[in-house]
Amino acid sequence: MSKEPGNSSRFGLRSFRAKFVLVVGGAVLFDLLISGGLALWNVNRLSVDATQQIGLGLTKATGEYLHNYIDTTAERTDLLLDQVHTEVNILAASTQALIDHPQIAAKVGEAIEGDPTFSTPLVYNPSSNWWQNGAGDPSAVTVWGYLLNATKNLPPDVAKIVRDSTAFNIFGPAVQANGTRKLQVYFIGPKSAPILRSTPYTDQGATFDRVYPGHNATNWWDFFFPELYEDWQRWIKDPASKPVNEKITTLSPYKDGVTGKLIVSFFEPVWTKDRKDVAGVVGADLTLDQMADIVQSVKIADTGFAFLAMSNGNVLAVTPEGEKTLGIGNSSPTVFDRSLRKSADAAVAALPLDQNNDGVIQTIPLDRNGEKVNYIVVLKKLRPTNMWSAGPITKETMTVGIVVPEHEIYATLIAAQDSISKATNRILLYQLAAIFVALCIVFAAVFGLSKRITAGLSALAGAARKLQAKDYSVRVHIPTRDEVGEVGVAFNRMAEEISYHTENLEKLVEDRTRDLENANLEISSLNEQLRSENLRLGAELDVARQIQRMVLPKEGELNDVPGVEIAAYMRPADEVGGDYYDVLRDGQKLKVGIGDVTGHGLESGVLMLMVQSVARALQETGENNPTQFLDRLNRAIFKNLERTNSDKHLSLSFLDYENGKLTLSGQHEEVVVVRAGGGVERIDTIDLGFPIGLEKDISPFVATRNIAFSSGDVVVLHTDGVTEAEGGKGELFGLDRLVESVRQRHGSSAEEIKNGIVQDLMDYIGTSKIHDDITLVVIRHR
Repeated sequence: MSKEPGNSSRFGLRSFRAKFVLVVGGAVLFDLLISGGLALWNVNRLSVDATQQIGLGLTKATGEYLHNYIDTTAERTDLLLDQVHTEVNILAASTQALIDHPQIAAKVGEAIEGDPTFSTPLVYNPSSNWWQNGAGDPSAVTVWGYLLNATKNLPPDVAKIVRDSTAFNIFGPAVQANGTRKLQVYFIGPKSAPILRSTPYTDQGATFDRVYPGHNATNWWDFFFPELYEDWQRWIKDPASKPVNEKITTLSPYKDGVTGKLIVSFFEPVWTKDRKDVAGVVGADLTLDQMADIVQSVKIADTGFAFLAMSNGNVLAVTPEGEKTLGIGNSSPTVFDRSLRKSADAAVAALPLDQNNDGVIQTIPLDRNGEKVNYIVVLKKLRPTNMWSAGPITKETMTVGIVVPEHEIYATLIAAQDSISKATNRILLYQLAAIFVALCIVFAAVFGLSKRITAGLSALAGAARKLQAKDYSVRVHIPTRDEVGEVGVAFNRMAEEISYHTENLEKLVEDRTRDLENANLEISSLNEQLRSENLRLGAELDVARQIQRMVLPKEGELNDVPGVEIAAYMRPADEVGGDYYDVLRDGQKLKVGIGDVTGHGLESGVLMLMVQSVARALQETGENNPTQFLDRLNRAIFKNLERTNSDKHLSLSFLDYENGKLTLSGQHEEVVVVRAGGGVERIDTIDLGFPIGLEKDISPFVATRNIAFSSGDVVVLHTDGVTEAEGGKGELFGLDRLVESVRQRHGSSAEEIKNGIVQDLMDYIGTSKIHDDITLVVIRHR
């Protein structure tokens, strides 16, 4: 049987058609793979280079930011210590001047002893065997039993020191009331007669008997500070023996017997007139809370914090969250022992506090809920000081540290890298899709045209070789109009399409490369703007926070109200809070205000400052009518809010106290009153006023209510940040828990009640986020 002409076009492995498809298709595939692969490699290389450059820039900027931040924090801490040292130097200089002029000291002491406003006589306590002055004296002076003679009276040399040191009543309270917030300042006599004189006045004799049994039978210096006095005597003989060339000695933290607080003491010895022995010591006490203010104000990223540690690893100051992150805690009830060396994390315990590594950025892995998280640590040493801790005086160099999660500080870098990675992957996908489409088109064209091949093999073979050599300009001319001519036309069309796709692919790579470069430049610009804006906003918030804290009542104002104890606590949820409280005093008249601005943050904090300023101005003008006081204050605030186009307002109540009477006015949270016998009253203020700033005239809504206030009664004012604080399960602290916390402590001082409420609240909140400002004011009738 003869074969049909069409049978010669069958697609067999040995057919010309198969060979043509394999040769031409393979050449096109090779070309597309090479050109496409080079394009993909260039895109990926550009992405890697861009990511690396951005990473280097952000890493350098972050390092400079951390160095500047820790340098500033260390300088602030050094300034606080320098200020305390200066105040102790003032005490020492005043005392030394009297010692160097004994005639003047004697006359001053005699004059002050004769003035009952500055000095009260000593009274003997037969049950405890010591002499002490009365509570009317600006300072408490105690002469211990082992200093008395056989008749239980003061020997002449002891009586002389008591008399000469009475001048402390003049300059001691002044130093105590100004400068840093000191717990107390004092003078201690020499080892031969270590009388104790401290201000403000406390019943120190009874307190020491209760807290330190046996102290009244042993010399003060040997009992409390062994070897310390002898070290000072060695300084006189050999000035070079001082570990640090200054006279002030800092005591390691310990629990104060009078207040029960953890404190740090600063001692400076004064010398005898001939400079051959120690004539006594002046000193000042600071609580650890005061030293912690600086490091607790540090906020880096979302959860970064700072800490202050001694060279032995004992952490003096850190935030509660930072304490948990470092895995440390104070396990001793009497000795302050919160050491990094006892941390649950080995990386924290191994931090090199005793090495010269200032400003070195370290990365350590810490365990967080079973996972290892990298934290960045930067350390900075403070100026060295003389330190005593149950032994000889040594040189102590404390360290400030900053700790921040690595993923937070490099969040911008991670976001930039992720953005570049996504853009690169998108370009790669586009390139692969283009190559795949081109291959499909080429193979479809070759397969479709190959079956028309019947003649002109030489011309087509030559053209195919040129095409294989990447000469895409080749064209085959076959003048015939049969199948061979059609193949020639198809071949020419195929060459044109290959050239078209190759040129378009190169142009597409150039366009995508240009787009990626522009995107990288835009990312760098945005990152720089974001960093500048963060620095600006941080500075503005810091200024607003400092202004807000400056106008709050000082501790001296709260303690200077006759017949009434006042204690207050305020903790903003953000850098700037929206809660308000103030204590305004005009002679025997006392006005205590508390309020809550809607929301919190900078705008709420500004409104709080407006309220404080207007209230102070009204009180200074002699406005004593509670109803008119609130109405005029509202009018001023309403006009200010109207001018600033703000939608803020606040709840606000005032307590007016005069001659043992309390008058409540204004709308705010319920007022809690705990009577001396333990009975509890809850006073609703909803009918006593109207929110401040909502209406121009609120006088129809303002009313007053008189509250009985007798000895031992306690009044508690609070904002909703207390009652609406959430615990670990999302439940609110609530007013009932607040009332119970006050009731359990109603017999204590206002400060103890306030501290107890805050402790109960913080224990309840635990690790939960604080969503609102917390403000608490406790008023107790003595």
